[in-house]
Amino acid sequence: QVQLVESGGGLVQAGGSQRLSCAVSGGVFSSFFIGWFRQVLGKEREFVASISRHGNTNYAATAKGRFIISRDNDKTTGYLQMDSLKPEDTAVYYCAASWTSGWASRDGYDYWGQGTQVTVSS
Repeated sequence: QVQLVESGGGLVQAGGSQRLSCAVSGGVFSSFFIGWFRQVLGKEREFVASISRHGNTNYAATAKGRFIISRDNDKTTGYLQMDSLKPEDTAVYYCAASWTSGWASRDGYDYWGQGTQVTVSS
């Protein structure tokens, strides 16, 4: 059974940085397309970034230039480095894995983690 576990969330001041990790088990990590999404209570879960099996990346406009998605196939872990954080980045961040190519669509992902809270104080 494929499982995803996020870590690295917490409280950070505006302008600061945080790195989220997504540990994947139960599948062939190198075969997965990995995505990061975030959700604020009462709003829809929105796309943040994704990375293909070959390392091709895609970012939401709100993340471009500030966030970097990466993966380490040996460690079967995905990462989201977030810099220049803003209060509006406050959300629960979820990682997801797809057997195909999820890109920015929530429906394109097969597995989801439980989420990690990121709070950016002003």
